[in-house]
Amino acid sequence: MSDGIRILSATPISAIAIIILFGLLILILPLFILGMIGAAFIRLGFSWISALAVILLIIFGSFVNIPLYHIRRDIIRVPRNDTLDQDTGASADVWNILVSCNLGGAVIPAGVSAFLLYKAILITGNSLVFSIVAGIIIVAVITFVSTRLVPGAGIQVPLLIPGLTALLAGLVLSGGTGLTAAVTAFVSGTIGTLSGGNIVNLFRISDLEIPQVSVGGSGTFGAVFICCILPALIA
Repeated sequence: MSDGIRILSATPISAIAIIILFGLLILILPLFILGMIGAAFIRLGFSWISALAVILLIIFGSFVNIPLYHIRRDIIRVPRNDTLDQDTGASADVWNILVSCNLGGAVIPAGVSAFLLYKAILITGNSLVFSIVAGIIIVAVITFVSTRLVPGAGIQVPLLIPGLTALLAGLVLSGGTGLTAAVTAFVSGTIGTLSGGNIVNLFRISDLEIPQVSVGGSGTFGAVFICCILPALIA
């Protein structure tokens, strides 16, 4: 000890223990998160095996984009001669935007929504359809208003707003918690986010000068994924 300052040195054993601890955290934390997400799907009526399969398909499917079509836009550029202060002519460029559909952020969540809706209708009858249609419209409108179109980047859907809107819609339209409210929130959230955040905005992306856009992909996947998890809170 010098001037009241203590210098502690780590022994090789403590250093190894710290490395092992960090290694365990790196391994356990993803498993813990995966378990929480799996529990969310189980509360929605899935078995543990099917819930794990759906989660893995959504996560790994987020890397897969299915090409759909191209948006072609002719760009006319007029070069200007600053010395003569006049236009020297016009040149035309073609800008193509590839529109794709993300497997994990659009196709699989839409399929799960259809499955949950089918099961819920078998249990509760057709009365659930009105609540879900109303929920989809509400979430789509809120998502559309809050989504930003960023030149050079694409469509940016807010991370939490669609999911929280869907959760509130499920509670209000279903009159409380339970499976009906959870299914309403799930279907409203996923379909409403994809509709209001991506599909409607496909008509507005021609001026963004981006090479591609993916429905449910980058800029949208996080919001859709949260919409798949939050409904478990009211199941």
